[in-house]
Amino acid sequence: MSKIHYGGCFCGALRYSTKGEPKRTAVCHCRYCQLRTGTAFGISVYFGKSQVSFNDGARDTYSYETESGSTVNLSRCANCGTTVSWHISIDVFRDLIGIAGGTFDPPTFWYELKREVFTRSKADFCQITAPESYEDSPMYKPIKRDGGSLKGGIEL
Repeated sequence: MSKIHYGGCFCGALRYSTKGEPKRTAVCHCRYCQLRTGTAFGISVYFGKSQVSFNDGARDTYSYETESGSTVNLSRCANCGTTVSWHISIDVFRDLIGIAGGTFDPPTFWYELKREVFTRSKADFCQITAPESYEDSPMYKPIKRDGGSLKGGIEL
């Protein structure tokens, strides 16, 4: 029998369920995740598309292109703005949906972290232990330069 986990946004309007075990899990310290979450890192719990179901809560999408040329589509609650999930266009993630690890209902952090990526922009106060750790990511292949807010620079 497959384990089902539930979660959703801050206001409760956008809900989801996941069935079975995640395909990938990671803590990401990249600037995109730092800006997306407003904190030091993002927690990514990836499932196959058929493992995730959403209710009919209103979602909006924000899309951006990374410096490595990937397109990321964030799904957020249209009411409270919580980013609940995303899809990344690169091959290894093509059939996966990323779920924001902190949006699962309690016990929120039930999954085991397998890797830590983009430690080059890791906050000095973070002490995370994962079996795999990368300064960037095994899939990272930049094709353009980061903008100022992604490098940590200030553009006025």
